[in-house]
Amino acid sequence: MLHPSYSDLMKTINGESEGDTPVVNSRYSIVLATAKRARQLVAGEEAFVDSRGKKPLSVAVEEMEKGFVTIEPERAEGDEDEIPETGDLADAVGEEAAEETGEV
Repeated sequence: MLHPSYSDLMKTINGESEGDTPVVNSRYSIVLATAKRARQLVAGEEAFVDSRGKKPLSVAVEEMEKGFVTIEPERAEGDEDEIPETGDLADAVGEEAAEETGEV
């Protein structure tokens, strides 16, 4: 079992957030964030904590616990830098690739 627990991580992350609205409302958010960070570590990114002899997921959890990695709150509708939804992202990437190759 990984330590700290999910509930401890949720308290840590929500304690560091600004405002009354918690950033993390479920364990699922913690799982997604640590899995994403672990994939980054596997891909070769530098760890912010001592990673010798540790698996990438353990390193990711430790980084999150110590505040080196944070979870950003969802953006409100109407933000200028809005990230497209999953289906829109695939369409946007396909359109950009077509424009670059001249297949528009």
